[in-house]
Amino acid sequence: MAGGGFVAQGGGRQYEGEVTAFVMMTCFVAAFGGLIFGYDIGISGGVTSMDSFLKKFFPSVYKKEKESHHDNMYCKFDDHVLTLFTSSLYLAALVASFFASIVTRTFGRKMSMLLGGLVFLLGAIVNGAATNVAMLIIGRLLLGVGVGFSNQSVPVYLSEMAPAKIRGALNIGFQMAITIGILAANLINYGTAKIEGGWGWRVSLGLAAVPAIMICIGSLFLPDTPNSIIERGHPEEAKKMLQKIRGTDNVEEEFRDLVEATEAAKRVDNPWNNIMQPRYRPQLVICCLIPFFQQITGINVIMFYAPVLFKTLGFGDDASLMSAVITGVVNVVATVVSIYSVDKFGRRILFLEGGMQMIVCQILVGVMIAITFGTTGVGELSKGEANFVLFLICAYVAAFAWSWGPLGWLVPSEICPLEIRSAGTAINVIVNMSFTFLIGQFFLTMLCHLKFGLFWFFGGWVVVMTIFIYFFLPETKNVPIEEINRVWKSHWFWGKYIPDDAVIGDRPSKSVDV
Repeated sequence: MAGGGFVAQGGGRQYEGEVTAFVMMTCFVAAFGGLIFGYDIGISGGVTSMDSFLKKFFPSVYKKEKESHHDNMYCKFDDHVLTLFTSSLYLAALVASFFASIVTRTFGRKMSMLLGGLVFLLGAIVNGAATNVAMLIIGRLLLGVGVGFSNQSVPVYLSEMAPAKIRGALNIGFQMAITIGILAANLINYGTAKIEGGWGWRVSLGLAAVPAIMICIGSLFLPDTPNSIIERGHPEEAKKMLQKIRGTDNVEEEFRDLVEATEAAKRVDNPWNNIMQPRYRPQLVICCLIPFFQQITGINVIMFYAPVLFKTLGFGDDASLMSAVITGVVNVVATVVSIYSVDKFGRRILFLEGGMQMIVCQILVGVMIAITFGTTGVGELSKGEANFVLFLICAYVAAFAWSWGPLGWLVPSEICPLEIRSAGTAINVIVNMSFTFLIGQFFLTMLCHLKFGLFWFFGGWVVVMTIFIYFFLPETKNVPIEEINRVWKSHWFWGKYIPDDAVIGDRPSKSVDV
């Protein structure tokens, strides 16, 4: 017995087929949906650190920043309207997720992607042309609707299209696109901040239209998943699509499992009511706690407010934006590590290692800030100390990027059987966006009151979630998505919730070590 988890030996039944160029290309295009989320995460922090933007829309914050060189550094950006600019998007994404789950199930995954891209495009245009705070917030709300639809549909699409043996790597393409979007936004902010005339922020916000157009055009050419096609009543078309994406005509076994799963799903009138049944307790708990834990790591404190945070810690204007670019590069590189290792070493080991590395980094960042600024918020980091803090933050970002970042989207998208998949993924997005909104809205206030202790606050939560993973998350690598209940059935704790008839087929489960 190794803790409370277990590793499925051999994963599960292996269907025939190969990794085709067709499936690689479709998953590559679908992953564009992550670009819009990533671009937005990266762009808002840089824009809100630009003097021209603050002077136009938040003059009181600009005045406080300029007049408080020797005052409390923790509180200089504490303004609820300023944080509402960032966090309002995630409130809209939360609401949109309810509707996105219906669209995804009724009209297919690609339709959700197209709608998300179109609404996000409209939001980018409104934000780029904004003349007052009201226009800014309306634009952000439209962006949020786009994010809600794409975040709900893309991970499901990737999990359903990918062969089991590389499902993790292809699904992490979504997170990879998020990190590329963040890096692109940081680079654009670094450039637009230097534009004379004070209109660079318009370029930063307006360029969100580019990833929106990419996902709109991409979704028009994407095929729908076999699961979705069967779900909407076209089994022969679904079989042909399955043969195409697997590169073989011999797909009878996998197709039969898909049909069985779909028939079970059709007996469910309401997936939202269904997921509340005891037999789906593992999926409900995981789909709620994984996104909660993902946000309570504090990662969006870094990603939303990286330039503001570095500026608060004494980095200059250019240095703060460049530091955000550096963390963006680390984010991308570390996500590549996850793509390589997730199907080789599994989900659990990445979760556990990433958690431990984040804990160490957060404790040390808190110590460095406590020594320099104390409780008064008055002080200044030396160049060496600033570089060490930047190193710690980069190490923290790397740990997140190969663990909780991609796996926070991958695991909820692959653990739900078809009859509750739309509800499960919607819950994942709703919880994720709820806590993204709360942390985005209240982080600067929390920094003002908790000071350096804020990093220890998030570090404490990382301890809790790492322990949870060790005991309660089974390994799902290489397990076909329609056979995932075999994993739950064999788990030391969750097995008691899974009835025998929940496991597809009459063949015995693979042996496991508990």
